[in-house]
Amino acid sequence: MHGSSWGAFMRHDENQSTPEIDRELIGRVITYARPYKLHVAVVLATIVVISILSLAPPLLMRGLIDQAIPEESLRLVTLLGIGMVAVPFVNGVVGVIQRRASAKMGEGIIYDLRRELFDHLQQMSLGFFTNTKTGELMSRLNSDVIGAQQAVTSTFVSLVANIFTVVATLIVMSRLEWRLTLLAVSILPLFIIASRRVGKRLRDIRRRQMAANAEMNSVMQETLSVSGALLVKLFGRSEFEHDRFATHASQVRDLGITQATIGRWFFMALGLVAALGTAATFWLGAVFVINGTLTVGTIVALSAYLGSLYGPMSALANARVEFTTSLVSFER
Repeated sequence: MHGSSWGAFMRHDENQSTPEIDRELIGRVITYARPYKLHVAVVLATIVVISILSLAPPLLMRGLIDQAIPEESLRLVTLLGIGMVAVPFVNGVVGVIQRRASAKMGEGIIYDLRRELFDHLQQMSLGFFTNTKTGELMSRLNSDVIGAQQAVTSTFVSLVANIFTVVATLIVMSRLEWRLTLLAVSILPLFIIASRRVGKRLRDIRRRQMAANAEMNSVMQETLSVSGALLVKLFGRSEFEHDRFATHASQVRDLGITQATIGRWFFMALGLVAALGTAATFWLGAVFVINGTLTVGTIVALSAYLGSLYGPMSALANARVEFTTSLVSFER
């Protein structure tokens, strides 16, 4: 409901150093978010509701397996079935409310930032515009403004949602069976190691990709404008400009292929680790069932909760990197 937790590793900064989180920078972020405090409250409330409701389906399955079917209670089966349909429906409605509030806040912040930045640029001297590339100014008004908005909306919402989801899931899992919960948590270091190693590589590739895109866009701006096209034809540089553009375009292509390949291997590794955790949980749970200390429904519920645990906790391992990266645009 809150977006893919693995998406944290695919958000990267431009060719900039990662800023330190200080009070002044956080204050700037809060300043832009303050006019939308009502929307922030709605988003936070919906996060709580969605996270709590998302914990219900595994418990409903547990009741179906451990109680309704053994007791042959058609009434209970019907009620649990209705619950399994009602929970996703309510979650979906609440998710729409959250998305609308988040969109209003995000688009409002983009509007405020662009208007403020445009007004500031209007007051700059002619010397500033002479020494500054037009493409760079366009980047400030577009890419950097959107990046700054994401620090308040996407990054903040994901961080809060992941924290609440992890805490709530661990509480419920511990209440069901604390030993299996400890086993599930013991797998997490493998997620953290994989995410940090590969995440760093993906960020580096993404920086290079954005730099290559900037160079390619610069070539297009220089050669496809009226004055640029006139100079190219006047000096007979068509072949040279063709080769120069092809070089930058090939760099963008190669980096895109590399990023896609590494990302695919990364997700495959995460899938294997998740499968390992699930298999270990089922194995130990089966031992408890055979010994008569655990029910089949509880194992099924716990295995369902693993998906709500591994993704958010791995994302939280890189929470600082993700948040500081999203603050680059505010510094710029």
